[in-house]
Parts: sequence; C-alpha cells; structure tokens
Amino acid sequence: MSVHKEVKKVTTHVLLEMKHHGEKISMLTAYDYTMAKIVDHAGIDVILVGDSASNVMAGHETTLPITLDQMIYHASSVVRAVDRALIVVDLPFGSYQGNSKEALNSAIRIMKESGAHAVKLEGGSEVKESIERILTAGIPVMGHLGLTPQSIYKFGTYSVRAKEEDEAKCLIEDAKILEKVGCFALVLEKIPAKLAENVAKELTIPVIGIGAGGGVDGQVLVFHDMVGLTHEFSPRFLRRYLSLYDDIKSAVGQYIKDVKSRDFPNANEQY
Repeated sequence: MSVHKEVKKVTTHVLLEMKHHGEKISMLTAYDYTMAKIVDHAGIDVILVGDSASNVMAGHETTLPITLDQMIYHASSVVRAVDRALIVVDLPFGSYQGNSKEALNSAIRIMKESGAHAVKLEGGSEVKESIERILTAGIPVMGHLGLTPQSIYKFGTYSVRAKEEDEAKCLIEDAKILEKVGCFALVLEKIPAKLAENVAKELTIPVIGIGAGGGVDGQVLVFHDMVGLTHEFSPRFLRRYLSLYDDIKSAVGQYIKDVKSRDFPNANEQY
C-alpha cells in the first residue's frame, strides 16, 4: 500500500506513516498561486514556502532580507492554490532567533494570516526555547540543520557542513534535541550522505535532505532550480528536470520577432 496515494490531504501524521512504511517523501518550494497549483496537482507531498523566495523571487544575494510580511504574502498565495500538499512556511531571519516570545508571535501570524499548516526554522539547541514556545500554541514545527543559509555570515561559505567529527557529533545531538522537543520533521542541508543516513536511522521523525544523499526519508529542491528557471546555480545535488530559462528566453525572442515583423497578430488572432 502506498500511503502517498491513499491520502486526500497530507498531514504531519501522514509523513510519519510514510517514514514508517519506508515510503520516500517528496517536497518542493513554491512561492505563488500559479506554480503552487501545478506542483500540488502533480502530487507533491510537501510544499515549502521557503525564505529562498528572497533569492529567486526578489533577487537578493542571501535569504536574510525577506520579511515576515513578505513570507505571509507568499504563503497566502500558495495556500489559495493547494488542495492536498502539506504547506510549511519558513520563519524568516530575525523573526525567532534569541526571543521565544517573538518566535511564537511570528509563527502565530503565519498560521493565522496565511492559513499554512506548519512552520520551519533553522538551528539546533540555540532555538530550542523558541520551538517549545511555538509548540505550546499547537503549531507544528519542522527543524533545519546542516547548512543553515540564515547563518551564512557566521559560516562565511555555502560549502558542505559537518565534515569534521566535532561538528558531525554536534549535528547528531541537535537532531535528537529537535526530535525530543517535538519537531515533526527535520531538513538536513548539504552534509555528508553517510551522516545524514545515520541521523535518519536514529530519529523516528522524517528526515528530508537537500544535498544530503539518498539515505534520508525524502528530498527537497527549490522549484526554480529544479525546472531550470535559474541557470547560474549548479550545485552537485541539483538535478534539473527542465531547462525553462532557455525555453522561455527563446519563446520571448520569437514573440519579439513576430511583433516586429507584423506576423503577430494574424487574421485569426483579432476580432
């Protein structure tokens, strides 16, 4: 039996069932109504309204500038499009770190104003208090360890995390803390595949990887990267399923040509 095919609505409980049955979880980002509708209709399990919108939608160099209001706007657009997928929204930088009261308020605003189903935040033991507080309001929380893009200035690089033994040990401890505190799932970004596989085996909650190998419980990619709308970014973990950048550019080029040559509109394309 495929848990994925049986359910009309994906919930946090369904994801646990999928892990329990050894069924992989599929997750993609979406930031707007039109794309979210396509992704949901295709049968994706989880849609992440990622703070990566800061990069792919707004053109910022990092995820840091995006605001809570902007995340709510993107999340609301996605919620209006989706019938089946579980919708998880990133808490943006500055909306939860170091202040659990603010973390709770931010999470409540996301849930109340967008209608999403869960929030995601980056970090381990240092955000434990924020996670506990958010959970007291009955809001499901997804964790995120490994490469945490909101801490890019601390790391100074987007290279693979937890290659050294100390950092790997720390990551496993953090993963266990996040599970114990009550996170329903965990994203592991850009860490060695063997380490990620060990974490997935040690935890009872689903572990979703991005650049973390195939030994985890599911995979997530940024939609714009996966369909080739972006073309400057080519990490090893990215598989492009389409080359939309080239296709759209060529279509626009053809349109320009047709307008200039008076070929468009033709007799059948006017009233």
